[in-house]
Amino acid sequence: MILSSNKILTAIAASFLVASCGTPALISTPIKNIDEIPLKNIELTDKQLEIWGTLDLIKDTVPGMSVERAYKEIIKNKKGQPVIVGVIDSGVDIEHEDLDDVLWVNTKEIKGNGIDDDKNGYIDDIYGWNFLGDAEDENLEFVRIIKKLGPKYAGKNLASVAENDRDEYQSYIMAKAEYEKEFQETAGQKMQYEQILQQSKISHNAVVEVLKKEDYSQEELLQIEAKTLDMQQNVAFLSQMFGFMDPGDTIKDFIENLTEGVEHFTESLNYNLNVDFDGRTPVGDNVDDITDTKYGNNKVMGPNPEKKGILHGTHVAGTIAAERNNGKGMNGVAQNVKIMTIRAVPNGDEYDKDIALAIRYAVDNGATVINTSFGKYFSTHPGWVREAIIYASSKDVLIVNAAGNESKDLDTTVVYPNDQTGLESEISDNFITIGALNYEYGSSLIASFSNYGKNNVDAFAPGVKIWSTAPNNKYKHLEGTSMAAPAVSGVAALIRSYYPALKASQVKRILMDSGLPVKATVNVGDEISTIKNFSEISKSGKMVNLYNALIMAEQLAK
Repeated sequence: MILSSNKILTAIAASFLVASCGTPALISTPIKNIDEIPLKNIELTDKQLEIWGTLDLIKDTVPGMSVERAYKEIIKNKKGQPVIVGVIDSGVDIEHEDLDDVLWVNTKEIKGNGIDDDKNGYIDDIYGWNFLGDAEDENLEFVRIIKKLGPKYAGKNLASVAENDRDEYQSYIMAKAEYEKEFQETAGQKMQYEQILQQSKISHNAVVEVLKKEDYSQEELLQIEAKTLDMQQNVAFLSQMFGFMDPGDTIKDFIENLTEGVEHFTESLNYNLNVDFDGRTPVGDNVDDITDTKYGNNKVMGPNPEKKGILHGTHVAGTIAAERNNGKGMNGVAQNVKIMTIRAVPNGDEYDKDIALAIRYAVDNGATVINTSFGKYFSTHPGWVREAIIYASSKDVLIVNAAGNESKDLDTTVVYPNDQTGLESEISDNFITIGALNYEYGSSLIASFSNYGKNNVDAFAPGVKIWSTAPNNKYKHLEGTSMAAPAVSGVAALIRSYYPALKASQVKRILMDSGLPVKATVNVGDEISTIKNFSEISKSGKMVNLYNALIMAEQLAK
């Protein structure tokens, strides 16, 4: 399942129901505790929010990655080598105005001739490959497990199961329990969102009739002379809703977000959690046979003519490498990058087979960095993916992975894909897992949704309210560790561009060791917040920083 978070906080529903010369020295942020640094005490402007991930903690007191500072003070006019970054995701809008000039093109393939010219097994793979074919929606993995194993184990208990089947039976029981929990929660959330949406529309329409405009502030709302009980309730309700909105948003934006939330939960019930739905039929392969590779097509934007379903991948690609300084939209983190598009993540959980083959495709076709902004908590063939990760390591390819958005400690919960054989042992040194930062430096530094873990999350990067490319020449804010990982992929790509002799393992070490250390305590978790030292929620205890990374890369490359 794609790891992004653009939903309204569940708390809304609960509340509604309750009522330059030389090389610069490597810097280290001089922080002893959170009270000794200047914190932003004013809200960021809309323009600042669009670029906050590029800002500098010391200069701007915003926990960005010092991207613009690095370009001005270190990169300047330096020429680097081209770097191919594989984006394994939902698909990318290759026609986007900010991406069309940064696409990887397979020059060994003749476009449209229906022949596998380069004999790599994929016909006309000009911009990458679509392992999903015409498929769009999918079950979650635990739903697929209970569908597959239900006929064998339904109605049985552990004592009645053969000893050599007991591990499989336990997988079925765990999947069934997760399904029942998720179905109930999703159905409940859908109902709550629908209730809030309905009341929001009623109250908004009443206020619009009085104010004669659709966009109004909370202050303007509270200035209404509410003469009736209904209007008093409308004003009180909308005022409460303002407390759940992002800075700069209007009630109209809020209603649009609620509508998206209802659509999300509806899709989850119709597709992701529907045991009667089969999303794989259009693909036509055997998902349990890793040798069955003749499937998919070259339509990396997917089958939908309106480009629905590829927002996530398009957003990820823009964060990495949207064309810089072209006067359009936004700047990606990295220049000198060509994006290789690999569509393998549906609306639902990805198949291990697709991911394993996608990693191998990216490696075999020249990618030196691969971004994997997706994940799930059940896996039927994790070994295939781990073998692909090891293969990437053998070819010196770095994989930048999103940690996940469920506020979980990954030292106690396994998420897939991963580079683990247990909760601590790693299979390779080319796989880095990234958690998400908030733009509010202080106790709220960690995104409330972000997974974390002293052993199994490596570092953190900006992942809240990230502005990037969206299909059809649009731009949009999204949030999630899915947005944090591509920021780091951009940093990794720049290191590989300017210091090509450095190995993937060295790039990973630079990303971790050169980051900014934070000794402050932060809140982690969503519904139940826990206070932890920032240094104890990732292996590095640091925030990825491009400025520092380039300095360290220069030192290691000598």
